Amino acid sequence: MKIYINTLGCSKNTVDSENAAALLEEAEHSIVGSLEDAELILVNTCGFINDAKEESIDTILEMAEYRKNGAILAASGCLTQRYADELFREIPEIDILLGVNEYERLPSLIEQYRKDGKRIVRAEREAEEYCEIPVRKPEAGIPYAYLKISEGCDRVCSYCIIPSIRGHYRSRKMENIVREAEFLASCGCSEIILIAQNVTAYGTDLYGRHMLAELLRQLCAVEKIHWIRLLYCYEDEITEELIETIRSEEKICDYIDIPLQHVDDRILADMNRNSTSASIRSTVSRLREAIPDIHIRTTFITGFPGESEEAFGRLASFVEETRFDRMGVFSYSQEENTIAGERKDQIPQEIRDSRRDLLMEIQRGISLENNLKKVGQIFEVMVEEQEEENTYLGRTRWDAPEIDDGVIFTSERVLRPGEYVFVEVTDAFDYDLCGRIIENTGEKSADESMRPAAGGPRQEQVKTEKEGE
Repeated sequence: MKIYINTLGCSKNTVDSENAAALLEEAEHSIVGSLEDAELILVNTCGFINDAKEESIDTILEMAEYRKNGAILAASGCLTQRYADELFREIPEIDILLGVNEYERLPSLIEQYRKDGKRIVRAEREAEEYCEIPVRKPEAGIPYAYLKISEGCDRVCSYCIIPSIRGHYRSRKMENIVREAEFLASCGCSEIILIAQNVTAYGTDLYGRHMLAELLRQLCAVEKIHWIRLLYCYEDEITEELIETIRSEEKICDYIDIPLQHVDDRILADMNRNSTSASIRSTVSRLREAIPDIHIRTTFITGFPGESEEAFGRLASFVEETRFDRMGVFSYSQEENTIAGERKDQIPQEIRDSRRDLLMEIQRGISLENNLKKVGQIFEVMVEEQEEENTYLGRTRWDAPEIDDGVIFTSERVLRPGEYVFVEVTDAFDYDLCGRIIENTGEKSADESMRPAAGGPRQEQVKTEKEGE
């Protein structure tokens, strides 16, 4: 069959879809890029917060129109795991519905449906171990890849539904992660981005201790990998060994994503976070002292139930004084079946949004000021795509794809995605840099010529799933 996959939500869903695509091809199906050609459409949904749920339902209904042409409609992901029975009942157009731990069954479910024509729902299974899928089909022409190192979460943040969707924390075996990294590198992915609900907890369940630093050292030995990036790290699990590994290993980007969510101690306690204002400040200081050019990305939630003007004021002051290199902000989303969602002291939506906008305006000024300091400096840049003739879009090692700064630069030489070049910054804006390619950097080493000042986010919002990290 010809199958079209529509992926919504976070990078973890992207990996799931690429695993599913490879499984389907092994079963002699073909993945197509056109809805009109599709005999089966798979919608990989997101179900974390309200906006994501609405987008997923709208997409399912939109894809259902193609059933008129005879296409089979399948739905998977967090939304289907969270609301399997409701979706199966309320959207009869869904022919096959499966949860987040059922992808290896997809080929057999398709055959079963084609045989008897009866609708199928499979979303009940709770996995005890990481569900290893040894095949993957990365998107062609993309020079970076997300590498999932664990599944699920054992944290019980009061606003978050992820543990009940994805299950308890389950680390992958290290040898399987390294093997997949080698495969991705052979496919042309020179940047590997480690992801999990909590990257820093890696190994604690499987090996009995924090093993992220050891995993990083093994990944650094993989040939053809140029950059390794860390997303979704919990502040209270950033060990001295991890900091030293980031500092000493050249391939590891001096970049770390630490979703902090707030800095007021009462709000942090109500969120059921393990961090405190003091521990957050200490971790930021430790990182910046050990790695002077470290770029820290974070996210915050505004309008959490009970957030007073004083608590928000402390958060705003913290943002101004700490000057995070990258930052996203979310208005709190009230979710059913969460502790926070049941509270009576909900903040009006307009206040949630106005506080979000105020924080992003503060960050905009920080970002512009720091970007202007980069004018005249030279950076190593990964080419991502050609914008127009002689004009390209790329990123530095201090920028994650889709959510951080971009570098728009000119080159008379034709470049390809994934190529690394040196760019001199000639102009700067709130969330982007402009420049020109430098063909000869002389005797300057990368360390001497590419150390930046702090920068700001390319976009004001990041993917919705990050709110819950």
